Amino acid sequence: MSDRAVFLSALQSLSSRKVGSTDLCGPFLRALPVAGAAVSTLGDPLGSATVCASDARAARLDEIQIDLGEGPCWDALISREPVLAHDLQRSANERWPIASSALRETGLEAVFAFPLAYGRLGLGAVDLYADEATALSSDDVDDASALAGLAARHVLHRAIRAMDTAVDDQVDSFSRREVHQASGMVSAQLDITVEDALLVLRGHAFATSTPLREVAADVVGRRLDFSE
Repeated sequence: MSDRAVFLSALQSLSSRKVGSTDLCGPFLRALPVAGAAVSTLGDPLGSATVCASDARAARLDEIQIDLGEGPCWDALISREPVLAHDLQRSANERWPIASSALRETGLEAVFAFPLAYGRLGLGAVDLYADEATALSSDDVDDASALAGLAARHVLHRAIRAMDTAVDDQVDSFSRREVHQASGMVSAQLDITVEDALLVLRGHAFATSTPLREVAADVVGRRLDFSE
């Protein structure tokens, strides 16, 4: 079971970390009983790439899954649920047999993947690696999921900032009022802050190549509901 004080410290570290920081793996290592961590984007809308890795081995384990197009990280992304392979050397996985074999060949004992998602957007996954067969407690799973949610926010922020002009599409003053109204509605739908609701709107606009003003209009017109 993770130490609550350590987890809260890691959570605060990730919450207050400057947007765009690539050091997103450290909090996972401090809060959880794992030896390595990697954060990666997978498929649309951000492409497949390692965002950060705690060390060269974690980067290689992440690369194996990205290159093969299968593995626990892909399962976590698709299912939007944690994927917990606590004894990789002794249990084959029929969903990703090639990746399972490749990961076992590295000597890896356990891998835990958590979806990297924000709102409706599935962005990728967080992979946590252990050098011995071990099971995460329910508290560990909850903690890792909470940290993955914060990591997703950072990853999405960075992507949107890089494509800022394409997402905003020259929103005029009238549209800005509608965006503000839509942000309030999404805030209520998802029980999040207005700032985070705006991030959800911008992320949806980015992922669907739709002008932000059109996404806002759909929300205000009740054609788009993020709670559904």
